[in-house]
Amino acid sequence: MLHNFSADDFNSKIKGVKIEQIYRRGKFIILDFKRYILAVHLRMTGKLYVQPTLDKSKKHISVSLKFSDRYLVFEDTRKFGRFYLYESINKLDEKLGIEPFDINFNEDWLKVNLKNKSRQMKSLLLDQSFIVGLGNIYTDEVLWYAQIHPLSKSDSVPLKKIKKLYYAIPKVLSESIKSGGTTIRDYTYDYSYVGNYAINLNAYGRNNKNCKRCESRIIKCKVAQRGTFICPTCQSL
Repeated sequence: MLHNFSADDFNSKIKGVKIEQIYRRGKFIILDFKRYILAVHLRMTGKLYVQPTLDKSKKHISVSLKFSDRYLVFEDTRKFGRFYLYESINKLDEKLGIEPFDINFNEDWLKVNLKNKSRQMKSLLLDQSFIVGLGNIYTDEVLWYAQIHPLSKSDSVPLKKIKKLYYAIPKVLSESIKSGGTTIRDYTYDYSYVGNYAINLNAYGRNNKNCKRCESRIIKCKVAQRGTFICPTCQSL
């Protein structure tokens, strides 16, 4: 779980130091200790929560941090989650792209940066060095909203569809956040609550079901090594 540091590193650099702030960068939860940051990536099944005591009977607890009056617990069934120790946020900023809720993410930014590349749209949107926060599910959803085929080349997408895409990205993410995320298999948050956005999905997971826009059948294919759901009528290539 400790990707680039050891327990000894933690004890010598962070133990006893106050957390100044907690925030998010991309898919990372950042614990800022002023001179160092702990960056936590939940991956598929990680859960980070606070408890007054540590329940050692839970077999999937990977990391626990003891504070003066409580524990910060990281529980992860599949063990994909990771903790990273950096001297500053700069290390992540070098790797991560623009935030979809940032003031600098606007329609002009999207137009310029799509036209300056010639990549398949799904692959590009999944690339966290381009735009952060879009995983497989939400990429399928925003492409459905914008009526863009996932294999379309970014520099050939019409401006009309880029405008729809710009609107769709924060819309889909905001609605999902309000619903607590999307639980397809085993994602939970805040101890054990599941995300309810799955009931609002328009493309992902709807293989052979009617498109909510045109009534055509949603089909499943593989794009960028991922299972991908599209409407062949709305999202023609």
